Amino acid sequence: MDYFNYRHGRLLAEEVDLVSVAREVSTPVYVYSKGTILLHLERLREAFTELDCLICYSVKANANLHVLRTCAEAGMGFDIVSGGELYRALKGGADPARIVYSGVGKSRDEISAALESGILMFNVESESELAAINDIAARLGCTAPVAFRLNPDTDAHTHEYITTATRQNKFGIAIEEAERMLARWDEFAACRLVGVDMHLGSQITETEPYALAIDRLLLFVEKVRRAGHNVRYFDIGGGFGIFYRGSEARDASEFAGVIVPRLKDKGLTLIIEPGRFIIGNAGVLLTSVIYIKRQSGKRFVICDAAMNDLLRPSMYGGYHRIWPAATHLPFTQDETDETPLADIVGPVCESGDFMAKDRALPNVAEGDVLAIYGAGAYGMSMASNYNARRRAPEVMVAGDSWRIVRRRETYEDLIRPEVEISG
Repeated sequence: MDYFNYRHGRLLAEEVDLVSVAREVSTPVYVYSKGTILLHLERLREAFTELDCLICYSVKANANLHVLRTCAEAGMGFDIVSGGELYRALKGGADPARIVYSGVGKSRDEISAALESGILMFNVESESELAAINDIAARLGCTAPVAFRLNPDTDAHTHEYITTATRQNKFGIAIEEAERMLARWDEFAACRLVGVDMHLGSQITETEPYALAIDRLLLFVEKVRRAGHNVRYFDIGGGFGIFYRGSEARDASEFAGVIVPRLKDKGLTLIIEPGRFIIGNAGVLLTSVIYIKRQSGKRFVICDAAMNDLLRPSMYGGYHRIWPAATHLPFTQDETDETPLADIVGPVCESGDFMAKDRALPNVAEGDVLAIYGAGAYGMSMASNYNARRRAPEVMVAGDSWRIVRRRETYEDLIRPEVEISG
């Protein structure tokens, strides 16, 4: 489900040779395929065509303005979790009436800015937050559209750091608590209850958790409607898994197979909030080999990309396929005579600075370019300046053309926000 392919031993993004991009821009560099972004959006639209459906791109996955512009021009809405993401989405061309504001800790300033912008709705995570939204809306003389983000206590069987819908997580409102809030709705007169929301986690590769959670939330929708609220939106969040290893993901149609029958003819607009599904496999991180080091029987391939560029392997033990950008050897995960094992690491001074450990990788030389796949989501968006490293540039490919959509930071950029030293 992407437009990254080898031709004559060279990795192409659509029609662009990525070794040439790496040589011209230098590495590390993120490369995104516009065609792949649009392909993934079309797959979702086709899968859920039987429902009235609003697809809201999850900005946290990758907030580059040119990615956001691509999504906005394709008719997508946006899922945001901060005032900064609201600002970025609007700068990227978002229609505020197609923005959903999620997140457990919205500040009063952020709530005010969102109300003044005219967003579609807030996904409310607690009674305290609902009270804050109500107070601010009353002060501004408007009515705030809200949805309960419910915690259906459903295990999505994903990594413990990216599951969000069990009682042990900070996210969402227990259904019984939401029922108590509903019974006291006259205390929230400046809010209008327009929907229900859930989010089961990220990188989900099973369909059954969606079936269980939707069934539980539909029972709550019936109670809300009987209480006189015009609930129009059913937000299932995002979380559809993608291909990291190459075979673990489900097609969007498989998720739709359990979701569509449950919501069809319910008089609800489905909201989906994909981030990783849209952009994850639409991006690669290119990195060059600096040194080859052999020690205690191990081979270390030391690259110029590091954990500050791609945090997932260190933070989650996240797996990314890694392969030379110029090779005639087919990708394999198994050690053979041609593909011995290596630790692929960066230059940051942490033992956790690795992209892969004990990974099959052909013999490579200093200066060779490696491609780290599935890096479009939670790559640049989680990057940092740790070790005073400059964040990488980003490139967008469209057909046979490409352009830099974020330049590489300079050393001056690293200290620009700091108070000047005097005396």
